[in-house]
Amino acid sequence: MTDVQATRLVGRVAVVTGGASGIGLASVRRLAAEGAKVVVGDVDPAAGKATADEVGGLFVQTDVTSDADVENLFKQAYDTFGSVDIAFNNAGISPPEDGSILETGLEAWRKVQEVNLTSVYLCCKHVIPYMQRQGKGSIINTASFVAVMGAATSQISYSASKGGVLAMSRELGVEFARQGIRVNALCPGPVNTPLLKELFATDEERANRRLVHVPMGRFGEPEEIAAAVAFLASDDSSFITANTFLVDGGISGAYVTPL
Repeated sequence: MTDVQATRLVGRVAVVTGGASGIGLASVRRLAAEGAKVVVGDVDPAAGKATADEVGGLFVQTDVTSDADVENLFKQAYDTFGSVDIAFNNAGISPPEDGSILETGLEAWRKVQEVNLTSVYLCCKHVIPYMQRQGKGSIINTASFVAVMGAATSQISYSASKGGVLAMSRELGVEFARQGIRVNALCPGPVNTPLLKELFATDEERANRRLVHVPMGRFGEPEEIAAAVAFLASDDSSFITANTFLVDGGISGAYVTPL
């Protein structure tokens, strides 16, 4: 990180959901390293508090599918630090019972939609009024490369939820652009997180079928996604909104990959 990057977010307040693990944890650390005060929203109280304590931030236990919890998360951020400048709406799940549409039951479908899509709707709904009052803000919603590509090894509700996040982010980015609020959809490729490791542990063949399609020949690291989060959070991306921001090792641009 350069000296300039280390001070890019000084004076900013960032809220990160799903901040206790994976991409969220890496992003909490990166945003704090660049000077932001970070509020960690997570359902896991022990890991969430440990993460917040590590960066001198605030932990707010949050079920992102609860309207009241999400409203409280942003209120606590504002009441504690005096603004909400960055919202990284990142919490998500990819359970094993979400597979092909022929096998995925309605309960599994609904659970993934609630955690992955409804939560982003709630986070945006509750953070935008703070940003409207300030006249500025950056919202980063975690979508996925599967929002722009189809997979034969399907996770039907996950893919549909991320497509929803992408479309919603684009619309919000357009709607609130003249109020100084930027909204972008971050679309990671396959990333080396606990979610992916769990997939490898349960079904190595399915995981390897993903890896073969990445031109770079490896999965991304959480820190690489966190670097993109910090960029989208900062003024370095001041003319970027309503964007499909792919950080995917080239997977979405590949017809065939190198041998």
